[in-house]
Order: sequence, then structure tokens, then C-alpha cells
Amino acid sequence: MSVNMRKWLRAAAGTPGNALPVLSFPAAARLNIPVGQLVRDSALMADVIACVAGNTETAAAVSLMDLSVEAEAFGASVHFTQNDVPVITGQLVGDEAAAAALAVPAVGSGRTGVCVDGIRQAKRRITDKPLLAGMIGPYSLTGRLMDVTEIMYLCYDEPDTVHTVLRKTTDFLIAYARAFREAGADGIIIAEPLAGLLGRDMCEEFSNPYVKEIIDAVQTDDFAVIYHNCGNTVIHMIPELYALGAAAYHFGNAVDMARVLSAAPADMLCMGNIDPAGLLVNGTADQVRETVEKLLAECDGKPNFLLSTGCDVPPNAKWENIIAFFDAAHHGRQ
Repeated sequence: MSVNMRKWLRAAAGTPGNALPVLSFPAAARLNIPVGQLVRDSALMADVIACVAGNTETAAAVSLMDLSVEAEAFGASVHFTQNDVPVITGQLVGDEAAAAALAVPAVGSGRTGVCVDGIRQAKRRITDKPLLAGMIGPYSLTGRLMDVTEIMYLCYDEPDTVHTVLRKTTDFLIAYARAFREAGADGIIIAEPLAGLLGRDMCEEFSNPYVKEIIDAVQTDDFAVIYHNCGNTVIHMIPELYALGAAAYHFGNAVDMARVLSAAPADMLCMGNIDPAGLLVNGTADQVRETVEKLLAECDGKPNFLLSTGCDVPPNAKWENIIAFFDAAHHGRQ
């Protein structure tokens, strides 16, 4: 399908019962696919995406949110396990010389080609709803290359070094997003979780300008960019985030969703923010229903709200809890 995604997102938010969780990995267990194998195989990725699209009432299909992929393409070391999402280990860039020497990889390096092909295969199978690809944001990718703790110090001590790496990660992410668009994706979710640890001024320097550059480079009427930030400081950054120009904004469970909506312009589409780990992994179906219904009641009457999870749903989430999430979405907002 090819649709005007801005209009589609607003229509989705205005339709009672709709929900768009960031959901793909839990289908691996349903299909008996080890996560460590899934993240290396485009056909299995398409199977998982199609499984969620065909077995839930999700408003759109979402690809795997594996935030190790892009850093691996740059040369970072990755630790794989059979049952969990891969993680970056070690520090690839630690000083000015390493930043200057860092090469921008071609799209297709590492597992990026696998992920693009997974979208291409999934698009052939999912014809009744949009398909969103997932990728990391520029500051979060830079943090994985420079170490997520060390980068906080470098932002103060060596800001030019951080900007050198940000320039390179942004150039790569623009090319990567374009590859997803060419493969048939109807949009992308840019996950910028590490920016959630930054204060307002630091986010304005080290994250927002680069995110906006990506949005401006790839977003069109039929290709939406959804910005994700799961930090608890976003309530203080609403004007700056809105200025990014994303088609929608996705918030984590660290913030009060009703408060975010109250601070947002009426035409700023906001998504969130059921706790994926605390509830969908560790909660019960009854607790999921109760929490979803409570959130819907708190956000009732807001036409710019679309129910989602606060972040990517982990692979070990209980399928009965996922079904309870959709059941509550359907019954809690009629």
C-alpha cells in the first residue's frame, strides 16, 4: 500500500481501538526462532514482522528494533545471545584521532543489508497496513561508538570530537533511511534513547540538529519519520521536539502521557507509553488491561494520541499479555 502517512497517522489516532506498539521480537518465540538467528536472517525477520501483522490488531507493522546493527556496521563489537537482543561491547572511538579516522560505512555493511532486505520481503507480504522500519538515532549511535557513559564526559571535555562522529553517523543514517524507503517501508521509527539522558541545552546541541537533518532529508508525504525518546526530561523539551518536524513523536513510560499531551500542540501526534518490560514481560494480563484502560481514560478526548508501548517490546514478553494489550485498546476506547 502507498498512502499519505501524515494523514494516515492522524486517522489512526482518531479511530477508536487503534494501537501501534513497537512490537516484533516476541513473535520469535511464537515461531520458535532463536533471537540470535533471527537478527542475522532477512527471511526470518520478514516472518516475524508478518506474524505480528497477521496475528494482532496492530495499526501498522514494525520491524525489529535492534540498536546494535548500525554500530556494528561502523566496526563496533557485538555480543550475540540466543534469547536476547544483541548489545554493543567496548569502545570503538575514544579520542579525536579515532574520530577523524572513523570511516562511514556503505549501507549493506554488517547486518544493515539484512535488515533492509527483511523490510523488502515483509513489504511483499503485508499489503493491508503500513510497514515501519526501525533504526537508531544519531546521538544514540554515536554513544554506542564512543561508549554510552564516556560520551557524557566528552560532550563537555571534547565537544568537537563528538560532533565529528555525529557528522559521520548522521550521514550514514540518512543513507540507511533512504534504503529502507527504497525497499518499500512507509516510514521509520528513529530511536534516540540516549538523548533522554541529556538536558535541554545539551540535547539542542548534540541530538536535535542531527535528527532534524535526517527528517528533512528523508521524510515525504508517503514516508513518515516517527521520533522516539524515552527519557523523563522530554516534558521540558516539547517545543524543541516539535520543531524537528517529525510526523509523530513516541514517548517512553518514564513520563506522564497525559501531561505530554497537555504540553503538546493539538496537531502534534503523540504515541506511547505502556511499560513494555514492567507489564508485558513481568505483569499479568489483568494488570495490562487495567493499565491500558487507565491510560486511555487519562488521554480520552485527545485526537492527537495513539496508544503504543513506551519502547520496543522485549523478546520474552508474554503473548497473553500482548493480546490483553490489544483487547484493552479495543474495549477501553470506544
